[in-house]
Amino acid sequence: MKYRNAQDIFPETLLKQIQRYVSGETIYIPAGSGKKSWGETSGYQQFIRERNAAIKVEFEAGKTIDSLMEKYCLSYDSIKRIVYNKKEITMLKYSASLDSAKAYARAEKLDAWIHLYLNEEGRNIPFSDGLKLCDRYYFSPVLMPISLFKRCAGPEAEMKYHIDKDWWEHTVGELKKSIQTDPNFLDKCAPFIVEYTGGKFVLNDGNHRHKAYEELGIEKAWVIFWITEEDEYRDFMQKYGEQVKDCVVIRR
Repeated sequence: MKYRNAQDIFPETLLKQIQRYVSGETIYIPAGSGKKSWGETSGYQQFIRERNAAIKVEFEAGKTIDSLMEKYCLSYDSIKRIVYNKKEITMLKYSASLDSAKAYARAEKLDAWIHLYLNEEGRNIPFSDGLKLCDRYYFSPVLMPISLFKRCAGPEAEMKYHIDKDWWEHTVGELKKSIQTDPNFLDKCAPFIVEYTGGKFVLNDGNHRHKAYEELGIEKAWVIFWITEEDEYRDFMQKYGEQVKDCVVIRR
């Protein structure tokens, strides 16, 4: 029987829950009764590969094992095993950009790009963790009218996620300056991340940019859609199938 370190398998939140019942002991987890469908776990496995590659890059750039332990919440032995592993790993080049997201989508690894983005520039680890709970449909970046999407974050009282008015205006203002000085800004920055549920669009990531685009009169933006339920996927395709006909669609 092969033994594996739980830190290398389970998400941190799940591991903490397991440690409430058992810690420092060997346990046996029986196989499930049903065969898992293709792709059920591959999204998370790809995320682990992406994470390990990022750790190696940072280590080679001068980061210490201690600092990597703190950043990635892994043990000394886990970090050491990753950074000194000589096995060659073929990786896509990640960046928080449209081109990178498209490249991951073409390789049918868009979910990996989303998790990397949310864990770094997006600063939304809980959202990333939530997406991993079950398989979803993911659509490669597509140019869509921003009028379809309503913000869920901002200084307005009705917003689900309230943001300080001064900080909101400062951030939107800086974005507007960047857009106005860089004619290629829209084609370089990360796509919006939008959920389709209940026949409506939920703008999960990109609220500041959405506001900046509105104020500058920009009508379209690059968007990544994700959908959970099969019936909602069919509804989306019935209504917007023509707009996304050239998209790469994966289910992870």
